[in-house]
Amino acid sequence: MTLHELASEPLFGMTLTVVAYAAALGLQRRWKALHPLFVCSVLIIIVLLLLRVPYEAYRIGGEYIVFLLGPATVALGVPLYKNARRIRQNAFSILTGISVGSVCAIALSAALVWALGGSRELMVTMMPKSVTSPIALEISREAGGIPELTAVLTVLTGLIGSMFGPRLLRLAGVRDDISLGTAIGTAAHGIGTARIIRDSELAGSVSGFAMGAAAIITSFLFIPLYAWLQ
Repeated sequence: MTLHELASEPLFGMTLTVVAYAAALGLQRRWKALHPLFVCSVLIIIVLLLLRVPYEAYRIGGEYIVFLLGPATVALGVPLYKNARRIRQNAFSILTGISVGSVCAIALSAALVWALGGSRELMVTMMPKSVTSPIALEISREAGGIPELTAVLTVLTGLIGSMFGPRLLRLAGVRDDISLGTAIGTAAHGIGTARIIRDSELAGSVSGFAMGAAAIITSFLFIPLYAWLQ
């Protein structure tokens, strides 16, 4: 079997992903500052470039890993259920933070593209980057953006938020679990939630709630924006 034929097998993409992530976790145990998702992504890119394997071939097996994102996201409902009482007690402040954060994420993205002279298409592509990928892709597609680029920007947003968000928030004096969870879930969706839940189950549950609520709020915000952009 040639390398091209091997790379076209689903097992190639699955094995490469699992091995790269295991290696990333090993490196993080030695150097705590390394983020496993970032290292895993870099390792996969390097291997694909060295072996000259096209992304389409890797994606055949990678799709099986992507499928597991559904159950993993649903699993966030467990800590959410366990901390439902605390979330209800702080529902007004949490929802206020999510709403303001969602508006700011859209407005700042649009302002950045406009300030750099970007096109309307690029603006629409970037504006939903702070919500979870499936919602961001559909918003971008319906509003006339570039879904593929939105996917990249959304992942980068979550990854950067996961890597630097908790530390920056704590440096700014934000140390309360509910505040941390609200900020991370609104700005860095699932990737950020997976990071913050390692520090605190309460923060992770609030982040999971914020991730879902931000997706709903952003979708509604895009209704008048879509009409204005036409």
